[in-house]
Amino acid sequence: MAELLRLEALPVPLELRPMRSARRVRLRYDEVRQVLRMTCPAGLSRRRALTWASEQQDWVLAQIARAGEQEVLCDGAVIPLEGQEVRLRWVDSAARTPVIVGGELIGGGPPACFGMRVERFLRDRALQLLSAETQEYAAKAGVSCRSVGVGDASSRWGSCSADGRIRYSWRLIMAPPAARRFVVAHEVAHLVHLNHGPKFKALEDELLEGDVQAARALLRQVGPRLRRVVGRL
Repeated sequence: MAELLRLEALPVPLELRPMRSARRVRLRYDEVRQVLRMTCPAGLSRRRALTWASEQQDWVLAQIARAGEQEVLCDGAVIPLEGQEVRLRWVDSAARTPVIVGGELIGGGPPACFGMRVERFLRDRALQLLSAETQEYAAKAGVSCRSVGVGDASSRWGSCSADGRIRYSWRLIMAPPAARRFVVAHEVAHLVHLNHGPKFKALEDELLEGDVQAARALLRQVGPRLRRVVGRL
């Protein structure tokens, strides 16, 4: 089970998660939750794990500095939508559900809830598009997907369960299409192969019909910004 801790040497909380499957200690800064996620072998003593984490202060500070400030979904903000920059506009006379007009995403309703309504719009759009693309790739692979859902996992863009359920980060709707479709191809390939072996990689290449390495690199490039977007502070 995960344990959330505050260490004097670290500027943000530490989430310690011992795992039987872990072979080494790993530390990652979660920009969305603003916590450090640490996994370690279950047999490692808690004291040794926390001592090691405390010694990573310089690295932690560098990660926080690189992450930058959060981007809030508010009137006037500019965010990526399917890789294109769009400006958010609150208009008193507009409908509560935002709509895209030219290069703007316009919505009305109570101003205090504007950011949450924009996030809901993005989540709904993500589910619709990712469901369609998953069905497209699944048909190509000759398999079926039991269900598609979206959430906000802090460490994964997508996941595929053994019973054929795929779940994506809603933030993929902000990514360029090539990066988004790479994740879809990756998870659909897992419907056939629940590993990352040669057969999995061959199917991933076949489904994407593009440069997998370039798409993966693009996702890594834009990912940090996508994770900084929040509905409200």
